[in-house]
Amino acid sequence: MSGPKSIPVSVFTAMVKAQDLPRDKVTFKCPMCGTLQNAQDLIAAGAGSDFGEVATYLGFSCVGRFTSAPSPRPTPDGRPCNWTLGGVLHLHKLEVIDEDGTAHPHFEVASKEEAQHHVASSTFAA
Repeated sequence: MSGPKSIPVSVFTAMVKAQDLPRDKVTFKCPMCGTLQNAQDLIAAGAGSDFGEVATYLGFSCVGRFTSAPSPRPTPDGRPCNWTLGGVLHLHKLEVIDEDGTAHPHFEVASKEEAQHHVASSTFAA
């Protein structure tokens, strides 16, 4: 198994902007369960009441951590899990390299199509 893909923050920012969505709907993919999630999903799950309160979890902790979801399953099935990138195991697929050269683990950025489909099909209040 190879290590995570490393990209500079400028590429990460471009990938986020390519989704063409407001910041609370920018969508990421949990590396363990494959669930697509954004700030609105975290708010709906009770992680906080607004973007500011959930921003630190976005792309770092699966929405399932806030809904008492089970641990990651052997095969991703699209249901949330309780994974976070802050644990002992480093199984993330993406690292964002900041301007100082420091690598930050992050959930993968969903494609524009994945993100827009997720937002269109989500049940959170718009």
